[in-house]
Amino acid sequence: MELQVKNGTSVSVSEQVFDRSYNEGLIHQAVVAYLAGARAGTKKQLTRSEVSGGGKKPWAQKGTGRARHGTTRSPIWRTGGVTFAARPRNFDQKINRKAYRVAMASIFSELVRQGRLTVVDALEVAAPKTREVVALVKSLGVTGRVLFVNEAFNESLYLASRNLIETGYLTVDVLDPVSLVGADQVVITRAAVKMVEEWLS
Repeated sequence: MELQVKNGTSVSVSEQVFDRSYNEGLIHQAVVAYLAGARAGTKKQLTRSEVSGGGKKPWAQKGTGRARHGTTRSPIWRTGGVTFAARPRNFDQKINRKAYRVAMASIFSELVRQGRLTVVDALEVAAPKTREVVALVKSLGVTGRVLFVNEAFNESLYLASRNLIETGYLTVDVLDPVSLVGADQVVITRAAVKMVEEWLS
């Protein structure tokens, strides 16, 4: 199949990547797995065995008239350990590599069908200035949340676009399903299209 480039030419691409049927379940799985992997899961509290002190029995077992206690680090004591202490947790969800690639190809195919994928020869700005990206977006005629996808990192474009809330910038090697699904328009270079095709074929 052919994808139209903004300058009037076209680029030949694989139907396996850019004309695949929409697989909502697989895309959902990929998005959930990506978001789950971003969770920190770093909270931790101390149990009674981890707090300091408590080596000595606070008072005799019998004869004092008070309740029996063996340690001051018990959860019912002030400065004691936590009963059901929070532990570090890994939220990662496994998704097979092949399934992930199929999900990404399905997303790209849907972007093409909905007219949300714009192919350009190159993405460049004269200087790392926000106004340069604003002018670029206006010249391309795209609106809403715009995601620029380049084949290699362009520092000027990254610096120029990061100050705009509705404009994102990624390279092919760090593309993720959440960014693609959340963009109203994806502007991608011709070279990046070929890299995506090679990656997902």
